[in-house]
Amino acid sequence: MTALHPAAARRRLTGWGRTAPVVSEVAGVRTPDDVVALLSSDAPARGLLPRGLGRSYGDAAQNAGGLVLDMTGCDRVLTVDADGGFVRVEAGVDLDRLTRVLLPLGLWLPVVPGTRQVTVGGAIAADVHGKNHHVSGSFGDHVIDLDLVTPDGKLHTLTPDGPDAQLFWATVGGMGLTGVVVRATLACIRAETSYAVVETERCRDLDQLLERLAEGDDPSLPYSVAWFDAMARGSRLGRAVLTRGRLATLDDLPAKLARHPVRLPSTAGPSFPVVPGGLVNRASGLAFNELWFRKAPSRPTTGVHGIGAFFQPLDGVRDWNRVYGPRGFCQYQFVVPFAEVDAFRRAVRLIARSGRPSCLNVLKRMGPTNRGLISFPAPGWTLAVDLPVGPGLDELFRDLDDLVLAAGGRVYLAKDARMPEGHLERMYPRLEEFRAVRAAVDPDGILVSDLSRRLLDRP
Repeated sequence: MTALHPAAARRRLTGWGRTAPVVSEVAGVRTPDDVVALLSSDAPARGLLPRGLGRSYGDAAQNAGGLVLDMTGCDRVLTVDADGGFVRVEAGVDLDRLTRVLLPLGLWLPVVPGTRQVTVGGAIAADVHGKNHHVSGSFGDHVIDLDLVTPDGKLHTLTPDGPDAQLFWATVGGMGLTGVVVRATLACIRAETSYAVVETERCRDLDQLLERLAEGDDPSLPYSVAWFDAMARGSRLGRAVLTRGRLATLDDLPAKLARHPVRLPSTAGPSFPVVPGGLVNRASGLAFNELWFRKAPSRPTTGVHGIGAFFQPLDGVRDWNRVYGPRGFCQYQFVVPFAEVDAFRRAVRLIARSGRPSCLNVLKRMGPTNRGLISFPAPGWTLAVDLPVGPGLDELFRDLDDLVLAAGGRVYLAKDARMPEGHLERMYPRLEEFRAVRAAVDPDGILVSDLSRRLLDRP
C-alpha cells in the first residue's frame, strides 16, 4: 500500500479491548500547524482520524485502510495560571503529565476518568466522566475553550456559549468526528495535597448498595464509586465495596505524610506479559471476586489514600488489558434513568446468571447531562463490566441492549465495540442534530472511524 502521507507508516491498531485489529497509515504530528497542513492537502480515499493513546475500548480511534493522526507528539503545556485556576495545553498532553504539572502548583482537574493514560483531546472527544459526575459533570463541562481544525484545514476557537457553541458541543463527546482538537484551555480546582480522604464500606447486596448510593449527596464526599461482584447470585447478587472520598487538606494528613504533602503518583510498573487465553475464566473470576470483597474492611473505615490509588488504581499495572489473552475483551457500559432501577437490577442479574467471568466491575450514579449532542453521561444508574471475548458473548450483549433500550438508556460509545446499527438513534435523542453539524462541517466525509462506519455513516 502506498503511504497516504510522506511521514506515515503502516501500523496495526486496536482499541484497549484488543478485539478488532486493523492496519492504518499513521502519521505523527508535532504542532497544530502540522494538523492544518494535513487537512489542507488532498484527503485520503478512506479518510483520516485523530488518535491519542488508544484508550477507547472498541473501534472509535481506528480507521482501517485510512490515515490516522497520532496526536501524542503535540503535547506542550502552554500556560498555567495558578491564580486564575486554568491551564492551556496542546491536545496530545496526557492526564498523567498534567497531574505532575498541576499538583505541585496546588491545582488539579475537576473531573478525571479511571486512567491518567488519556490525552486531553481524547478526554474531550469521549467527554470522559469520573467518580464525581453527579456533582461536577463531565470533562467537557470544564473546557473553557478549544481550538479545532475542521476538515477544510481552517482553525476555529470554540467556546461553550460562543457563536459556534453548537460545534463546540458536537465536538465534546463527538468521538473525533467534527475536526481535530489541537489546543484546549481547562478550568482547574485547588488541591492542597496529593491525597484523598476515603471512606470504605461493604454492601451485602445490590439493594443495600443502591440504597446507600441513593441516600443523598454528602457535600463533603463528592467522589463515590462501587466495585461490585458481577458473578455473585441469589442473596449475594450485586454485593459490593463502596468508596466515597474527597481531596485531602493539609490538616487531614498524619504527620508523616504532612512533611511531604504532594507526592506524585508512581509511574506504571513493568508491562503485563502476554498471556495465553483462558487465564480469566469462571474459576479465576469467582476467586478474584471473593478475594476483592473479603479484603475490604468488614466495618466502614476512613483512611488517607494517594490520589492515584483512589482514582486510577489500574494505572499501576501497565498493559493490564493483556490479562484477557489474545482474543481480547469487551467492556459494556450503560446508563439507565433512576426511575428504571428495576431494569438496572435485571441487567445485573442477567450478567451474573450468564456465568461469564467479570472482575473489573464499576457501578455509580450519574448527574445531569450537559449540552453535548452525543455525550454519554445522563442522570441515572451506570455500570461497566469487562468480559473476555468468547462464545455466546454477543447473545448476552443483545439481551442487555434490549433492557437498556426499553428503559430509555444508552451505551457509551467510547467503550463500545459491537453495538448493532439502528440502536444509536434510539439511545441518543440528539443524534440527528449531531449528524447535521457533522455534515455542515465535513460535507465530504473526510473524518471517519471504524465506529462511524459501523454506526453513523449511512450508505
